[in-house]
Amino acid sequence: MSAETAPIKKRTTRSPKIIINAEHLAHIEGLAEGARQRNPALSDRLLEELGRAKIVPAAKMPKDVVSIGSTVTYRDEGTGHEKTATLVYPEDADISMLRISVMTPIGVALLGLTEGAGFYWDTRDNQRRTLTVIRVEQPTPDREDG
Repeated sequence: MSAETAPIKKRTTRSPKIIINAEHLAHIEGLAEGARQRNPALSDRLLEELGRAKIVPAAKMPKDVVSIGSTVTYRDEGTGHEKTATLVYPEDADISMLRISVMTPIGVALLGLTEGAGFYWDTRDNQRRTLTVIRVEQPTPDREDG
């Protein structure tokens, strides 16, 4: 077959593959179910993401996947700005310490992505942003929090 010169079809916001730590699954599902009344759109999106995720035992979690406790550096492709934050459960969230809750639109978007993955995120003012995961760092197992 010869190469066509027709324009390449754009994929309709195809979602990148995601991987979820099996140890976190029940807690995250519970959060999503609990948010159904307060924020049904976010709850549905999170449950949809979990439904298509590959669930892996903690010992087999790749080091380059965003999980609860991961510190992730991502780039906003619209502005070129890079940000670094840690993905946490809502009770540990603190934006002043760059700790983003998994129960926020960007938290849901980041969960389970690998380095290099691009994804979209809808802001509170309904703007769609495209973000790319640049680096993922996992917490060190020997570090104790208090």
